[in-house]
Amino acid sequence: MNDTTITLVRSDYQKLDRLLDASSNLTLPGIDMLSDELSRARIVDADEVGPDCVTMNSTVRFIDSEENKAYEMTLVYPEQAGSPGTVSVLAPVGSALLGLRVGQSIRWQVPGGRQVELQVVAVTAQPEGELHLQRAG
Repeated sequence: MNDTTITLVRSDYQKLDRLLDASSNLTLPGIDMLSDELSRARIVDADEVGPDCVTMNSTVRFIDSEENKAYEMTLVYPEQAGSPGTVSVLAPVGSALLGLRVGQSIRWQVPGGRQVELQVVAVTAQPEGELHLQRAG
């Protein structure tokens, strides 16, 4: 288990918890990893999460330090995955990014036993960030 502190929006946590319950009979590595993430997350209301936090449906720019490659992807629920530029929360990279903040990094195991180190460099779009902008305006 990883000890990087992560933050989840309460509504995302509830949807993800239901997703795990509905997927309990499946044997995907991402399910166990996501379950571990949920068990160690700090749960907050949407107005408490900063614009620098990776939430569901956020577009995040990150670096895979092991391969020295940069990526920009939107973190989505499994039924929304498959489009270019999206990553499912059940994919190892998706569950690793969930709840991280800009500047945080995490070591994570991906299929094949390979370890990656992912660092969040920007959250370029976030539903809760839009909420903050609407309240401020």
